[in-house]
Amino acid sequence: MAARWVKSGGIIAYPTEAVFGLGCDPADAQAVSRLLAIKRRSVDKGLILVAADRQQLTPWIQPLSAAHEARLQHSWPGPNTWLVPAAQNCPAWLTGKHSTLAVRVTAHPLVRALCDRLNSALVSTSANISNLEPARSVLEVQLRFAAHIDYILPGQPGSSAQPTRIRDLLSGRTVRE
Repeated sequence: MAARWVKSGGIIAYPTEAVFGLGCDPADAQAVSRLLAIKRRSVDKGLILVAADRQQLTPWIQPLSAAHEARLQHSWPGPNTWLVPAAQNCPAWLTGKHSTLAVRVTAHPLVRALCDRLNSALVSTSANISNLEPARSVLEVQLRFAAHIDYILPGQPGSSAQPTRIRDLLSGRTVRE
């Protein structure tokens, strides 16, 4: 059901490694715009893409050196988000004002299964209004977003206490701990 909503331009909520996320098809400008409006988030900030495997991220990022690929592969699947050079045709609704794109190969089994079903990466942003605490349960998602999203994938977030760490792949700098 979740995959059907994503493919038809819908916005879904789903459990991630730490909190519930909101997501949509990264290639659908209208869906991304709607998601950003729901969150009251500026397009300038950029978004994260999650995937079941590295190949699902290939259309969105530039080719990487063997050393950079090894760094990614060593950290995935898992709660490690990387800022990588975005492909030249990667839309600004994903990158925001940046030349990089935030990407992660998730270890969460429901998100992996969803991305496998879609055969695609998925936009992943925490289920919250910008700068407020993210939802950590289906009930919290329903209370905050039921009137604005199309589907909630039932399940539990993983055991991570905090949203994923974000690091810049080229510099190694930690952007969010």
